[in-house]
Amino acid sequence: MNIHKFVMPEVIFGNGAIEHAGESCLRLGATNVFIVSDPGVIEAGWLDVVIRSCKQANLQYTVFSDVTMNPKDVEVEKGCKAYIENECDAIIGIGGGSPLDVAKAVAILVTNGGKIHDYEGVNKIRKPLPPQVMIPTTAGSGSEVSQFSVIVDTLGQKKMTIISKSLIPDIAIIDPETLSTKNAHLTASTGLDVLTHGIEAYVSLAATPLTDVQAKNAISLVSEYLRPSVASKINKEAKTKMAMASLQAGLAFSNAILGAVHAMSHAVGGKYPVLHGDINSILLPHVMEYNLLANPKKFADIAAFLGVDIRGLSHMEAGRKAIECIKQLTMEIDAPQRLSDIGLEKDEIPHMSLVALDDACMITNPRDVTAEDIEEIFRRAW
Repeated sequence: MNIHKFVMPEVIFGNGAIEHAGESCLRLGATNVFIVSDPGVIEAGWLDVVIRSCKQANLQYTVFSDVTMNPKDVEVEKGCKAYIENECDAIIGIGGGSPLDVAKAVAILVTNGGKIHDYEGVNKIRKPLPPQVMIPTTAGSGSEVSQFSVIVDTLGQKKMTIISKSLIPDIAIIDPETLSTKNAHLTASTGLDVLTHGIEAYVSLAATPLTDVQAKNAISLVSEYLRPSVASKINKEAKTKMAMASLQAGLAFSNAILGAVHAMSHAVGGKYPVLHGDINSILLPHVMEYNLLANPKKFADIAAFLGVDIRGLSHMEAGRKAIECIKQLTMEIDAPQRLSDIGLEKDEIPHMSLVALDDACMITNPRDVTAEDIEEIFRRAW
């Protein structure tokens, strides 16, 4: 008998859920909260809502917003220092994947010490973390429910993947209304990240029936609602469905882990200041083509989740239809199509391939992969 583990935080979902931030921290025993955000979230006004909620709960708070796209080790170290200096005892992360990943990384260092580089890989955290409440404002990274934190090693110019059940937040607050302040490009990029999470989790070597149902739902929701979400900031149904897709994809990949798309994307994102979802959108069809041979049945399932009529098709034929469907979606929402479009230098590919091969996400890729295989995928995507 196989034994499956499935871990997740308490989830508060729905319009207005963000106003539960202060009360959620209070329930976790907090008195002085460290709030991690970024300039974009501040400008959109969502940080003000969280601060008001903390004041209503009579909580002290400190705001840390020195966070950039593809967050860096130096930002984590700066945040850790601010947390300790202000004698905080809990953490709120609010924003896209960057603030949430920094919040988690700060949580590691304030209780476990050392450098964030010490925790790259799987299960290297030894001491309990402070209470964590995560509030995503994109749909999205899934970091609010996952056991991942991804931080750039500035000297090594690569993304470090940190995986531990200790990183699963205590409470995740998902408010679809926060998605209404995102432009079309960011909505498309983050939505394709959700799709990649769902697909990689579904075909992962660590997939289980518990993760499959979450991945299936996420893929289906993205297929139906990403286009209208990109088209309109005020389409409440599309925003709510994409928020749910992000949540379910996050639960799926947190427990099933990911694959070659994310391993390769981390290699690129560690050096190039490009949206993570943009890199994924380029790599996903090419990695799917490579991985199709490993599990044609699951790729045929994905085609069905995407709305393709697969009756009369072999699993391989249906899997190819899924890849075509993904390519069509990325073009329709104006996602970048080539790595050369986002500035990747072709002579970087051999080095990027070695970095990707060493990424923890590669462990659960469904097909065996070598550095030469990765190089070939990169070249096809370039």
